[in-house]
Amino acid sequence: MPSAAKALKEEIDTLESRIQNNQTTRAEGYVDPKTKKCIKASTLKMRTLMRTHDDEPIRKACYAAVEKLALDNLTEYVELVQLRNQFAALLGYEDFYDYKLRHEDKMSKDELFAIFDSIAEKTTGHFEKIRQLEQTTPGLRKPWNFAYTMTGDFTKEEDAYFPFDQAVLRWGQSFSALGIDFKDGTLKLDLLDREGKYSNGFCHWPDLVRYEKGKRMPGSSNFTCNVVPDQIGSGIVGYNTLFHEGGHAAHLLNTIQKEVCLNHEYAPMTAAWAETHSMFIDTLFSSPEWKARYAKNTAGESYPFELLARKERTLNLLKPMGIMGIIFVCQFEREVYELKNPTPEKIVALAYKNHKRFFDQDGESLWALQIPHIYSWDSACSYHGYGLAQVALAQWREYFYKKYDHIVDNKQVGKEMKKTWQWGSSKSFFQAIKEATGKKLSSAALVTEINLSPEKVIKRAKQRIQVLETKRISKKPVNLKANVSLVHGTKKIADNTESFEQMAQAYGTWVKKQVS
Repeated sequence: MPSAAKALKEEIDTLESRIQNNQTTRAEGYVDPKTKKCIKASTLKMRTLMRTHDDEPIRKACYAAVEKLALDNLTEYVELVQLRNQFAALLGYEDFYDYKLRHEDKMSKDELFAIFDSIAEKTTGHFEKIRQLEQTTPGLRKPWNFAYTMTGDFTKEEDAYFPFDQAVLRWGQSFSALGIDFKDGTLKLDLLDREGKYSNGFCHWPDLVRYEKGKRMPGSSNFTCNVVPDQIGSGIVGYNTLFHEGGHAAHLLNTIQKEVCLNHEYAPMTAAWAETHSMFIDTLFSSPEWKARYAKNTAGESYPFELLARKERTLNLLKPMGIMGIIFVCQFEREVYELKNPTPEKIVALAYKNHKRFFDQDGESLWALQIPHIYSWDSACSYHGYGLAQVALAQWREYFYKKYDHIVDNKQVGKEMKKTWQWGSSKSFFQAIKEATGKKLSSAALVTEINLSPEKVIKRAKQRIQVLETKRISKKPVNLKANVSLVHGTKKIADNTESFEQMAQAYGTWVKKQVS
């Protein structure tokens, strides 16, 4: 790397550190419209309130607060964009997005957005359905109303089946029944929110898998989520994050590559390949058959199929929103880095424009500037990895269902996944997907999934639940082949020295005591 590029990278690192510091320590909260007092809350909590709180003025106040916070680092972000583009230009790239995409994914922008544009084109029609629904649901498309109106009641109904004091046990049982383990690694899990904690789940590896004198040395992994135990909707988000980040941990603790550079999350590992695994694991948790077997309320009652069917009929028109949200971030970043002379005004305009294009809401939003990924070197201009991963996991799930007829608690599925984990990043994303599924990467499975009618989804869910009911529930103790600690910051709450089950029970008891 040229010395000028090295100097720029140091300047970028310093600026990124300053932004992250500001994001972690800034005072957050919304002004209660009734009391006029500032209620201190994390960004994550305010977003959850926007999805679940019955009082529209509170939801609107939370919306206003996070919109304001989105502007906190705008000046620094403009400077960051300029420095990153200068860095990319010194290395011979068109801009920073071009650099990240070619350097990490070996793709051009035209190749990537041809895939995304094709998906968007084949999954159109939901905006018109939502606008029609708004005729009988006034205010539906307001940014502070949309998630609440569409999903708020379901979030409340589902909440009872996802008590977070049971999350660790269910996570361990699911992984163990699938045949997933951590190959003698060490895990540290920090799962509850607290003041000053980074407001986004993540996983990292303090100790990489490596070889010493020919002997494989296990790695270690720490991962987090931001659960507020007494907040409706927070528990289910926590489950999802626990499975997602647990998938990341399993991926790179199972690698057997002797070159250490192939055993970490950075290039040549691509975000697309890494996210394929973690997102595949969190689709286990979100599947109807997992809910039927594992999601239970305190009375031991399973997640009702009636709720699942009613939710599918109501929310089916939102199915394109997941991939559209990812394309939204990618398109925003692409356009930001293609600006010849970026300014705060131009970037705000791009945030508004793309939010309107991809969400069609009745009101402006700076959500693009609220996403932590855009401020970090490692994740900036890499959000497309989530989109490519959605394409890949739809293809992988289709492959497994055709081959085995079920995925949840299927050790054959776990065995095949562990084989791919052994590769680390020794294979390219496209090569790995072809070897894992027997086919080149194609968006066909994802487009088919998005366009399935509610009744077809419900019929399929019933069939998959029936298949799983014929498979025995494992009675064996959970064995993840890992030293596991559950912590809260620097405080250890429990570990699995005695057993996984004892650890999960101790942690669950502690979680209950945290409810205010």
